[in-house]
Amino acid sequence: MLQFFSRRPNIKIGLIDMTDLIKAALLVLCVSACNDAGEQALEVPESTSEDVRNIFRAELNTPNDITVYQSLGRSYTRVDDFLLTDADGRAVPIAEITVLDQATMQFRLRETLDHRAVYFLTRQADKRRIRVRFDGWFRHLNSAHPLGANVSKQMDSTEFSLFAPRAERVQLYLYNAPDSAPVDALQSVSLKNVEPGIWSTILPGNLHGFYYDYTIHGQNGPGAAFYETHPVHISDPYARINVGVPGKSRVWHEVPNVSQREGGPLRMENLVAYEVHVQDFTDLLPKQAQSQGPFRAMVTSGLSNTEGRPIGFDYLVGLGINAVHLMPVQEYLHHPDADWKTVFGDDPRMQDLGIHNENYQWGYRTTHAFAIESRYGHPDKEPGNERAAFRALVDAFHAKGIAVIVDIVPNHTGENMDGRERLINFNAIDKAYYYRTDDDLNHIGPFGNEVKTEDRPMVRRWLIEQCLSLINDFGVDGFRIDLAGQIDQETLTALRSAVGPDILIYGEPWIAISDPYVRSDPTLSWYKEDAPITFFQDDARDAFKGSPFELSDKRRDRGYAGGNTDQRSAVMQALLNDYPEESESPNRGLNYLDIHDNWALADRFASSDWNGLKGIDEAHYRIAAGLLLTSLGPVVIHGGAEIMRSKGLAPMQEWHVETEFGDIYFKGRDDTYNLRAPNQFRWDTVGLSRQSGAVADYQAMQDWWSGLIKFRLSEAGAPLRRSEPASDAYYDWLLPDDPSLLGYIIDERILVLVNIGAKAGMFKDIHLPSDNWLPIADGRRINHESGLGSPVSASDLNDIRVPAASLSIWVRQ
Repeated sequence: MLQFFSRRPNIKIGLIDMTDLIKAALLVLCVSACNDAGEQALEVPESTSEDVRNIFRAELNTPNDITVYQSLGRSYTRVDDFLLTDADGRAVPIAEITVLDQATMQFRLRETLDHRAVYFLTRQADKRRIRVRFDGWFRHLNSAHPLGANVSKQMDSTEFSLFAPRAERVQLYLYNAPDSAPVDALQSVSLKNVEPGIWSTILPGNLHGFYYDYTIHGQNGPGAAFYETHPVHISDPYARINVGVPGKSRVWHEVPNVSQREGGPLRMENLVAYEVHVQDFTDLLPKQAQSQGPFRAMVTSGLSNTEGRPIGFDYLVGLGINAVHLMPVQEYLHHPDADWKTVFGDDPRMQDLGIHNENYQWGYRTTHAFAIESRYGHPDKEPGNERAAFRALVDAFHAKGIAVIVDIVPNHTGENMDGRERLINFNAIDKAYYYRTDDDLNHIGPFGNEVKTEDRPMVRRWLIEQCLSLINDFGVDGFRIDLAGQIDQETLTALRSAVGPDILIYGEPWIAISDPYVRSDPTLSWYKEDAPITFFQDDARDAFKGSPFELSDKRRDRGYAGGNTDQRSAVMQALLNDYPEESESPNRGLNYLDIHDNWALADRFASSDWNGLKGIDEAHYRIAAGLLLTSLGPVVIHGGAEIMRSKGLAPMQEWHVETEFGDIYFKGRDDTYNLRAPNQFRWDTVGLSRQSGAVADYQAMQDWWSGLIKFRLSEAGAPLRRSEPASDAYYDWLLPDDPSLLGYIIDERILVLVNIGAKAGMFKDIHLPSDNWLPIADGRRINHESGLGSPVSASDLNDIRVPAASLSIWVRQ
C-alpha cells in the first residue's frame, strides 16, 4: 500500500493499492497519447508509473524547513540518509527529521536558507539527486494588486506593477519612442517590494502613450536569468500594447465601450463556429480593404470578386454561421522581418510559398496575453490602433448576430520556440515560478515550455485575467483554448467560474501535462470523462471522415463519408454524440471534420495526389458536411471548407533550413502553421463551377454548406440543437443490410438518408410519423425554406431509392 499525496496542502489521495495506482498511471499515459485536433500526435514523457512508484520530492516551505515526500516510506528517515547542498555544492546541515506519516517528512535545518536560491537534496543510499522546489512557498504567494501599467481614475498618476517573486530589485525605464535605447530613457525608477512578490511604483501624471520596459535583478543560479548575468531589458507580460517582439511595452489608458451580440449570448447547443486566421482570410482581399490593416479588412463590407460574388465580411455573414472563431490575435512571436528577408528574400521556393518577406505564423506562440497583435492594426498608424481595430471587428460581427470566439494559447509561450530560449518576460522574471521545469530547472514539454498553472496562484490569475480583458475591453464572447489538456483541471474550473455562464469555452483535451507528478494527480490532470470545459470530440471526427494521422487509402482512411463501411456503427454514435463522457449533455463534446493544423478536408477528399487543387471527390465531401451538420452537439467548421480550400501548394514533406539565427522548421501539408500561400483564402474560386472551367464546383459546394448551416439553425433544425442527453430512440436508425446505407429519423421530425456506395440504394419499410414530409436536400442541393419539391405523405415514403454517394433530407410539415 502506498499513500500518495497531492503537492498542495491538506489534500491526500487516500490509500491506493500499488497495482491500482500503476494501472491508473498507465491509463493516464494511454489517454494522453490520443490523437488531437490541433497538434500532431506526440509521445508523452516516459512512464508515469515509474515516477509514481519511486516518489522522491522536496519542497521549500520557509527558510528553515523543507517537506520531503518519498514512496520508500520509513526506509530512509535519518539525517545521515540525506545530503542537502546549495547550487555551488556547499553542504547545508540538517538539524533533525520529523516523520509525519509513512510518506512525508519534515526537515528542520541548522541554518537559515536563502529562500530565493536553489538547493538540491541527495538520498545517499541510491545517490538520487533532486531539486528542492519552491512549491511550498510559491503556492501561497497570491495577490490582488493590479499588475501592468495603470493610469489612476483621477488621471493624475500612473502605477507600474510587476510580479517577480525571487527578484532582489526591479528597475523601470520610461521612453518617449518605441525605438529609444536604454541610455536615452526619460526616467529610470526602482520599484518597491510592496508585498511578497509584488514590485510597484506610482509616478505622477497621466503617462498614457509613453513606452517602458524593465530590468529584473537577482542572484545567479540554476535557471535564473537576472540582469546581472543576462543583461537584457524585458517587456511587461501585462502590457496592453507591445511594439512587436522583442519590443517595448506602451502605457495605454482607454475606457472601452464594448458591444453585445445582436440576439444576446450564444448558447453552446446552438454553436456553429467558423475557425479562421485573420491574415489568411484577408491576404487576397482587394487592396482598398487591405490598406486598412487585417482587422479592418476582415469586416469591410461591399467587396466582391471578378465573378461579382460577395467576398470577405459579406461572404461570411451570408454563409449563415453564428460565431467566428479567430485563431490567435494576441501579440505573438515573429522573427524580425529584416533578418528574415536577408535569408529568404531571394529564395524561389519561399517566394512560391509566400514567406520570403516575413515570418508568417498562425500565432500559437503568444508573448503578451493582454496585447493585441500589432501587425493586425493599420500599418501607418501608431502602436495601439490595433486595439480599436479589433474592437471594431467585434462590433461588426456582433451587429450581424455573430459571436466572436478567440483562440488563446496560455499553455506555452513564444519564449521557447524553434529550439531557442528567449528572454522576453517570464523567462527573465522567474522561470521557476512561471513554467514547469525539471530538477535542473530546464523547461519541459513538447512545445518548448509549459506554463505552470497549478501551485502558482499568480499564473492562474494571469490566465483568467487575460480572458476577462478580452471580454471587458473588446466584448469577446468565448474562447477556444489551445492544448487545454496541459492546463490543470482546477485552473480551468476557476476560469469557467470567473467568466460566467454566458461565455463559451472549449478546447483540446489531448497532449497531457508533461510533469509526471502533476499528470498523476487526478485533481489536476483531466481528460474527456472529467473535462471542466467542452472538448473537441475526435472520436466523432474520425468516424465522419477518418483520423487526421492516417491518409494512404481512400476507402479506409476517409471515415464513413469517404466510403469506409466499417465505420457505420461509429458514425451512428458520432451523430448522437453517444459517448460515455457525454452522458450528461451532448454539449460536452464539440463535433468537427477538420481544423487548422491537420489535413484540409479538400486534400483528404482530393481526386488525385491528396491535392484538392487538382480536383475533389465532391459527392463524398458533401456527405461529410451533411453528417457533421445533422449531428447533436456544438459544431466548428474549418474556415474555407465550404469552398474546398486546399493546402495543395504546400509540399508533402517536412524540411528545415539552417540560418544565422537558428534552424527554421517547416512541417508540410498536414501542418502549414508557417506557410502563407497554402493557407490563403482563394476568393477567386467563389462563384466558380465546372461550366466556367474550374476543377471543382465551388459555388455548388458553398451553397450546400450554407444551406446545411441555415437549416441547422432554423426552426426546422431545432431537434439538432439540444443541451439535454438524448434517448436511444431520439435517432431512429434505418439499417439496411448493405452497410453503405444509413438512415435516421431525428425526433420524428427530420429524415436523413445516406448512401456512401457507388450504386443507388433502396431503403424499405420506412415508418414515418403521419403528416407530410418536405424534401429539402438531395445530395447536391438544399433548401429548407421552400424545399426541393412538393411535400410527400408519410405513406408514400415507405420505400425510397437514393442515388449513389448522396445524403438526402426530408422535414416533417
